[in-house]
Amino acid sequence: MLEEFVARKPDDPFSRYGLAMECMNIGDPAAADEHFRALLHSNAEYIPAYLMYAQMLVRESRPAEARTVLSSGIAAAEKKGDLHARSEMETLLSELA
Repeated sequence: MLEEFVARKPDDPFSRYGLAMECMNIGDPAAADEHFRALLHSNAEYIPAYLMYAQMLVRESRPAEARTVLSSGIAAAEKKGDLHARSEMETLLSELA
């Protein structure tokens, strides 16, 4: 069903995020990666995606990419005034240092 929503509205952040999360949860990191990238490309202000994407990258042993995603996410969260999300991403980033 999520795939249908994304096919109809590929730039809808909620549907794309849901599909990325579902792919991640069923163990398809390649598809999750594709959907997280598409989501952040078209909706850079969708703050929850940064942390979840970075966590998936860490699990996939891709810490350098996770650091890049977190750095972008921290900047986006700060711009939006989302201090809680910024703090969570800073914590994960410090664990990767």
